[in-house]
Amino acid sequence: MKGVVLAAGKGTRLFPVTRAVAKPLLPIANRMTIQYAFDQFGRCGISDVCVVVGESEEQMRDALGDGSRFGVDLTYVRQTTPKGLAHAVGFAREFVGDDDFMLYLGDAVYGESLAPFAAQFQEQGAANLNLVKAVDDPKRFGVATVEDGRIVKLVEKPAEPESNLAMAGMYIFGPQIWPCIDRLEPSARGEYEITDAIQLLVESGALVIPGVYDGEWFDTGTLDSFLETSRFLTDGGVLVGDGATVSAQMAAGVVIGSGATVVANRIENSVILPDADVHVTGDIRGCLLGGRINADQLENTIRYGEMLE
Repeated sequence: MKGVVLAAGKGTRLFPVTRAVAKPLLPIANRMTIQYAFDQFGRCGISDVCVVVGESEEQMRDALGDGSRFGVDLTYVRQTTPKGLAHAVGFAREFVGDDDFMLYLGDAVYGESLAPFAAQFQEQGAANLNLVKAVDDPKRFGVATVEDGRIVKLVEKPAEPESNLAMAGMYIFGPQIWPCIDRLEPSARGEYEITDAIQLLVESGALVIPGVYDGEWFDTGTLDSFLETSRFLTDGGVLVGDGATVSAQMAAGVVIGSGATVVANRIENSVILPDADVHVTGDIRGCLLGGRINADQLENTIRYGEMLE
């Protein structure tokens, strides 16, 4: 089985920080977000991994190299224009060939191993396994309808969901998915939807199954979710990287990157990127900060200051 990580998005929900740092490279608990994907691949016995990149390709290559220091062998492919998840997956087709593959969304972080789901896919001889999780508000997600252990219907962000099982950002496919992707037409929002491709797989009679996940699952693409993930990974404590200097009262949920300098009255529930130089006369609350920043007061903001040389 091979691995594919979708990491071509611009990270617009975290602008302006992601104008300077590609979203998959943003550190959570002082590790790059994409490293959590590599961890999961390792638990599943997957070492051959393709990263689908976009405009940040050069930055991604510089940061990740050949992947050897993360225990993976990396191949890079470039999604030329953003046209949806299924469109992005198509760029990995040559890399995957006729093998099975695990598709992982680059901004997802899971609290438990995904290895049992790789085993479930293989044991059941499925064409596709979709990680699903029961949620309170399924309207925000792709939603799976399950009957007798099979997924019989998928709908993207339905107005009236038929179940509470949300698609949870990880998929395992056999080669049966490729003809379905070839047949796709753009959705109402102009994208090639992975849920539409899976629905075609269902309609072909292929075995499409749910992998019901009960653990913690985070989409790190917004400030609130990014900070929530950071708190989870640090158990709500404080984490200070090597060579960092902090002159501030630190409360729960603070991560200071390596080499950063922080001067403030108080800092809580915030992440300071490596090598940042942050001077605030008041408090720092609910922030993701990097670069060089001088300010009186910061609250509930995402900032990237003047880039350090």
